[in-house]
Amino acid sequence: MELSWIGVALLFGLIAKKLGQAPLLGFLLAGFALAALGVNPGSTLDELANVGVLLLLFAIGLKLDIPSLVRPHIFVASLLHTAAMVLIGGALIYVPVLLEIGPFAGLSLTAIAILGLFTAFSSTLFVIKVLEERENMTALYGRVIIGFLVMQDLVAVGLLAVSKGVIPSPWALGLLALLPMRHVLGRLLEWCGHRELLVLAGLTLTLGGAALFDVVGLKADLGALVAGALVAKAPKAKELSNVLLGLKDLLLVGFFLTIGLNGLPGLDGVAVAFGLLLILPIKALLFLLLLMAFGLRGRSAMLASLGLTPYSEFGLIIAAMAVSKGYMDASWMVTLAVAMGISFVPLSMLNDRAFDLYRRLRQRLNRLQRETLIRPERTVAIPEATALVFGMGRVGANAYDTVRTQVGDTVVAFDVDEDVVAEQQKAGRRVYEESGTDADFWERLSVDRAQVTLVILAMHSHQEHLVAIEQLRLEGFTGFVAATAYFDDDAEALRAQGADLVFNINRDAGPALASAAMARAGL
Repeated sequence: MELSWIGVALLFGLIAKKLGQAPLLGFLLAGFALAALGVNPGSTLDELANVGVLLLLFAIGLKLDIPSLVRPHIFVASLLHTAAMVLIGGALIYVPVLLEIGPFAGLSLTAIAILGLFTAFSSTLFVIKVLEERENMTALYGRVIIGFLVMQDLVAVGLLAVSKGVIPSPWALGLLALLPMRHVLGRLLEWCGHRELLVLAGLTLTLGGAALFDVVGLKADLGALVAGALVAKAPKAKELSNVLLGLKDLLLVGFFLTIGLNGLPGLDGVAVAFGLLLILPIKALLFLLLLMAFGLRGRSAMLASLGLTPYSEFGLIIAAMAVSKGYMDASWMVTLAVAMGISFVPLSMLNDRAFDLYRRLRQRLNRLQRETLIRPERTVAIPEATALVFGMGRVGANAYDTVRTQVGDTVVAFDVDEDVVAEQQKAGRRVYEESGTDADFWERLSVDRAQVTLVILAMHSHQEHLVAIEQLRLEGFTGFVAATAYFDDDAEALRAQGADLVFNINRDAGPALASAAMARAGL
């Protein structure tokens, strides 16, 4: 039986990938197909899916920037959006309630408010998958997304606590004792070294944090997130995130399958699910306008809004509470699960084309921006620059140092990760928090374009490299462009896009090492 759902998930995932869509769409469709065939994987799949969700939240915690949550463009904007969507979504849902249409007939005001809240929440799993595929979790818009998700989680925790009619156990205050444990936990991770022990430690922290919070009457999901946040500043945090990635992705396949395995509702339910999709443009537009009103540029606001628009799995948890309290019929759970699943489809397509979509809408969005932007969104003036490096991981930083030995301090670097930028600046390198894929960045960049003769692209994402090369050519850059790749087909695509040199890290590192060794040995 396990082989049946694993094989079907693989098949549908491959089909989705071949059609240019995210594999998670294939997993959703695989779940619906298995439900139609009457396949029931049992409780094992649910348990695996739950662990996958907890690992995902632990991974978010590893990258969580607590001080950023109190910034107005996150704290205030997220609460305003949630409140506005409850009112707007609730008002739109109230219309068919008044008309007594199908499943809406007889819904109470409490049920309408809960459905409004469902429309307000954003899918953690969907958007984190998008950010991970782009490796943009720590980009400005990625941090905004994570901040919004955390704020929504806190709202959900409060509602669930109220719905139980009890407050969390007094022992919940004892969780504050975990704060001094951060350094001990960080040291534990260092003792684990690498690979399997580190994976086991990460899994233990995830499940342990979830269990602790559950015992004292708080959400287990929040416990996993807090566990990640406790070790976010540990030296091993980044390595831990990397080693857990494959396990987390594998287990999350189970989550997307379980959505489809809920089955399809009746015709009325399907109609309602598709009807709820009509609220998505309003939700996206509200995200966009609020974020720009709080000082984000059109690009950051648009990328964040596209990621935050799909309906949320946490909305289903709130709906389940409503069903258990008798506020709505159990059939609504299947309807809302289908609405969430199909909301992923158009938003997955839009997110895959987000950079191109922004370039088309850039002029219109720029007219809606505030004159005064938040600090990371302002102009960068580097008139003396002769070489630019994008991506300051190990490869980019070493490339920067090598170029600096030849051209001095006229080499300037950029990275989207705030922590990486701070670390590189501390090391004495000229690094700014910017993205080469951002069309507006090139407009905000004050530089003598004729003087810049070299651009090195060492970012994490192949797609980012393609977009950056296109931006360079659109700006009329005629200098030398070098880029990194990990696979031969990616290298060919970069050359076709206009890269003058592509260094395949998996293939070219060996010859480069041999050449350097032979030169030093006098061979």
